[in-house]
Amino acid sequence: MKMTFRWYGETDCIPLEYIKQIQGMSGVVTAVYDTPVGEVWELDKIQRLKSLCDKAGLEMEVIESVPVHEDIKLGKPTRDKLIANYAQTIKNLGKVGVKCICYNFMPVFDWFRTNLHFRHADGSESLSYSEADFNKLDKHNLRLPGWDESYTSEELNGLLAEYKGMTHEKLFENLIYFLNGIMPTCDETGINMAIHPDDPPWDIFDLPRIVGKEEDYDRLFKAVPNPHNGITFCTGSLGAGRFNDLPKMAKSYAKRIYFAHLRQLKFVNETDFYENGHQTQEGNVDIYAIVKALVKGGFNGYVRPDHGRNIWGEAGKPGYGLYDRALGAAYLSGLFEAIEKEEE
Repeated sequence: MKMTFRWYGETDCIPLEYIKQIQGMSGVVTAVYDTPVGEVWELDKIQRLKSLCDKAGLEMEVIESVPVHEDIKLGKPTRDKLIANYAQTIKNLGKVGVKCICYNFMPVFDWFRTNLHFRHADGSESLSYSEADFNKLDKHNLRLPGWDESYTSEELNGLLAEYKGMTHEKLFENLIYFLNGIMPTCDETGINMAIHPDDPPWDIFDLPRIVGKEEDYDRLFKAVPNPHNGITFCTGSLGAGRFNDLPKMAKSYAKRIYFAHLRQLKFVNETDFYENGHQTQEGNVDIYAIVKALVKGGFNGYVRPDHGRNIWGEAGKPGYGLYDRALGAAYLSGLFEAIEKEEE
């Protein structure tokens, strides 16, 4: 296991030097953020990031994320050129020693929450989700908390219209087409692809979501058995689906889990939840049982403390402050050390 930390590049308010000071931290998880989706990441931009990490004494072996263009998800005629560009980006990343790429196949929207500043009784803040607040959203003039509003309302409505009639089956076929297109490059470079689960793991705005439960992974591995086709095991995304048995899934897929996002959430009713500190006692996700299942299953990938609280007056990016994620990294490292020693 290698402990890592999400870093948003040179604009991140958290310096690499601070991340290096977290005990047990092997490297950072980052990306090239100024290249339009679908274009090839230039080697010099990747090398710039790598040199900054090297200088700080941190590895850059995981990229999160290389976004998948909507035309690929829609299965448009342009997808072959876009897949070729994606493959070239994989090659360029391989040249600097990247081992794992996290990506997702969610139509239009990435993760979402309805509140980025849920206030806890102790004064800390975190992300939260409320079904009632979600139902109040204007579906024709969407403003989602935390979502990168890279589309105008007209562009967004046009894109949503393109997805009308998109079925789960067709979207899954388009995912398999994409993976089959890049697996030869993964074989060549040795890079593992780790698909992030849908967050939350159910359909939203009439858009199908296809990676959120055990049978989805079984189907994915059957369709593309290549070992470079793997998982990002996100306990917050999968945990939002109360139908998921996370320790069971962690053990079953441990050797195909190349990246683990470990975070906590606490349900307040059947649908609503808020994110909390990483410890098992702080929520409904049994972090201890999941780590134990990963170790017993033979997991040997990358881990990062995922969304944390904003604590001690920190006013950074919601969910991505330094302090609580550093505490989470220490807690997770302790769990792994103890369980690995027990297994020995």
